[in-house]
Amino acid sequence: MEVHTVVDLAYAMAGASGEAGGSSGLLTILPLILMFGIFYVLLIRPQQKKAKEHRSFLENLKKGDKVVTAGGLYGEITGMTDQSVTLEIADRIRVKVGRGYIANFAPKE
Repeated sequence: MEVHTVVDLAYAMAGASGEAGGSSGLLTILPLILMFGIFYVLLIRPQQKKAKEHRSFLENLKKGDKVVTAGGLYGEITGMTDQSVTLEIADRIRVKVGRGYIANFAPKE
């Protein structure tokens, strides 16, 4: 029979727990990484794509386009600057709107 000392048992236990501690650290971080990946695919990426499309839409606006603002005003673009757009919402009634507040083209009537 072998005689084990307390020191031998302590080293054996430390070695076993040290190996398990390393893999449990990875298992602790893995769900966080998976959650970030899911959030990126489901939330962040589509939002970035939509923002890029809206920027492209705003850059391609021109006089004569019929648009809808985020506030719900329908009008035709009569003037433009880098920061604002002038819309004619009725005969000789024009309003200035921030360029970023143009939501989309007006539907065809």
